[in-house]
Amino acid sequence: MTVIKLSVFFFLILAATIEAQVSVMSLGAQGDGKTDDAAAIEKALLSHGSVSFPKGIYRISRTITIPLSESGFTAISSDGTARVVMAGAGPAFFFKGSHEGTAAPSTVKPGVWEKERTPMISGIEIVGDHTEADGIEAAGTMQLTLSRVVIRQCRHAVHLTTRNRNVLITDCHFYDNRGIGVFLDQVNLHQINVVGSHISYNGGGGIVSRGGEVRNLHIGTCDIEGNHSLEGTPAANVELNSTGGSIAEVAITGCTLQHTSKAAGSANIRILGAGTDPSLERRVGRAHTREGNVTISANVFSDVRTNIEIREARGVTITGNTFWEGFDQDLLAENCEHLVISNNNFDRNPRYAVNGFKDAENNGIRLIHCTDSSLTGNVISGVWRQRAAVDVLGGNRLMIAQNHILDSDGVGLRLEELRNSLVSQNLIRDDRSEEKRSKQPSMIVIKGNGNQISANLLDNAAKEE
Repeated sequence: MTVIKLSVFFFLILAATIEAQVSVMSLGAQGDGKTDDAAAIEKALLSHGSVSFPKGIYRISRTITIPLSESGFTAISSDGTARVVMAGAGPAFFFKGSHEGTAAPSTVKPGVWEKERTPMISGIEIVGDHTEADGIEAAGTMQLTLSRVVIRQCRHAVHLTTRNRNVLITDCHFYDNRGIGVFLDQVNLHQINVVGSHISYNGGGGIVSRGGEVRNLHIGTCDIEGNHSLEGTPAANVELNSTGGSIAEVAITGCTLQHTSKAAGSANIRILGAGTDPSLERRVGRAHTREGNVTISANVFSDVRTNIEIREARGVTITGNTFWEGFDQDLLAENCEHLVISNNNFDRNPRYAVNGFKDAENNGIRLIHCTDSSLTGNVISGVWRQRAAVDVLGGNRLMIAQNHILDSDGVGLRLEELRNSLVSQNLIRDDRSEEKRSKQPSMIVIKGNGNQISANLLDNAAKEE
């Protein structure tokens, strides 16, 4: 009985809140899918701030710009039955704030707290009807919050530009857009959480951060899949590209990332860590930074060309994930340092035979010119058509230990020009039937110096060249 009374109480509060909002229909919007409702919606937002959309289809021909310093606190909501059709170029809704500080309270001007904080959209569907239509754009905002929002058939679903702070995106569906699902576009943005959302079939990528200055990006418990175009440039379900900027302090946890191996260059996660710091070349003799501090844990990866690709990055931890169907490879890391790759399952599960190409995936791990890193405690099984299941070229101060490297076509572990590294207690075997079993050595060591290689259990002898 108490639970029922509390439920009724909270329902009444919610109903009263909705009733306090101004319906866009009361100010002239028709919601008939034919009338241009842009002027009526804009009038409602600028005059009242808090507006609701009753069930209907609201067609707009231009961007609804919300200057938060003028409109004051702004909330746009529906119960999931309202659709906004963007028939013009640009975003359907553009939140324009004036926040120029950081996330620290001392840097937030009083006007932001008094008028602008926490602009919200909830329970709305946005559909594009123009080749350059976007869903939502935000610049200069503090605490932008998007929940239960559906955006499809646009260019970009959510476009974050210039500077924003403390963004929350929860329980959303960004589906079947031509561009990017969540686009951090040369933005100065610290503190953004993308949680519990479906971000799928966006041709330019799922969650993409390029340039700018991005910190504290948290992606959790999302389904992120198929964000690659068969005809477009190579894309990734999650892309962190520091070119011209700096992206770091990222956590990707508890997500499913997959599809599609048919797109050239497709990746589940692509990290391009070569950032920009004009003083770096003078200080350390290198023109670019190696951005990173990324944790990737407890995710499920499958069905792309490369499951995780990392270049020129530092401080990436990959632990406790499940991998399969890396059609080119599962993991490629090049010119990286301080990588921790531990306790992952790199598998070839026989119940997955996708797209009519049974066992077409190659899988495998490649570490190229990486330093001060470890590959430990992983199960790596069923790497086919590669010269080695684990292929290490030019590493320095690596720890490769306690891995299972099993049932692979080529060499189990290939070490070329490895220096000052420890390789121990790896189990490297191929116990398939005689006609399938690899005839290659379990381990090959080519050149290199200063290494300690010991206590590995091999079914075929090691070879040195």
